[in-house]
Amino acid sequence: MLLKSDDIKRIEIDFDSGMIPPPFSHVFKLKISFEKGFINTQFTIHYTDREELMEEEIFAEGFTLDDDYNFIGEVPTAWEQPFKSLYAQTKWSNKRELDENGGVKVFAKDIHGKISRSIPTNQEEWHMLAQEFIQAIYEVNKKEAPLTVRYKSITKETVDEYTLTVKFSVRKVILERNGQIKEWNWDDSRQLLSYIYLPDYDYEVASDSTPKKRGQYIDCGDGFWHKFGKGVNNLDESFDAISKIHEGFEKLNQL
Repeated sequence: MLLKSDDIKRIEIDFDSGMIPPPFSHVFKLKISFEKGFINTQFTIHYTDREELMEEEIFAEGFTLDDDYNFIGEVPTAWEQPFKSLYAQTKWSNKRELDENGGVKVFAKDIHGKISRSIPTNQEEWHMLAQEFIQAIYEVNKKEAPLTVRYKSITKETVDEYTLTVKFSVRKVILERNGQIKEWNWDDSRQLLSYIYLPDYDYEVASDSTPKKRGQYIDCGDGFWHKFGKGVNNLDESFDAISKIHEGFEKLNQL
């Protein structure tokens, strides 16, 4: 049964990573209720099948022995409409359960007590929105700070510096360009951010020092500067993500 999105009171999202191997394999569950002035939220994530790995194998992939996480609390209402809008535009499959490839299942309940359980066909959109909401949870609970991405272009004549501060908790992006600060559209920022995380970044040649020589540089949020043309490579030869990144930051000059 498809519910009227404006009447939805509660949404639950179950995710299973499917056949990917440990230590990456995991399941998570989100329970969100739309209250007056906040979103009542429960979140659990559990990493699966790690008992078959040595501790060193887990550490080598950047994980710890305590990556499971639980949260119960309030998240700002800025996230209510995105969930309801996605529900309204979603087409639903006839499947009742996920297969071995995993994915997202959605439960919804409206103010009249009607419920809907189904598997969306636009799996990637639901997974992305859930991941962004999880980042909001991490910010609210002080587990992680807002994401900060820095870009610097140095030529013989000019030095342009950009800082993007992504506040997932309130769905706001703050742009600072050469000292000038303004808010940037959330949906527009997602496109540039998606390009930023496509290339392969070689940390063997990265630097934690602020660049001063000619070139274009980026810090993806971890404090290390990567120089384009040296240590930043497109993973997919058919798609030039690096050019998209340059173009994206140049377009910020028009805001």
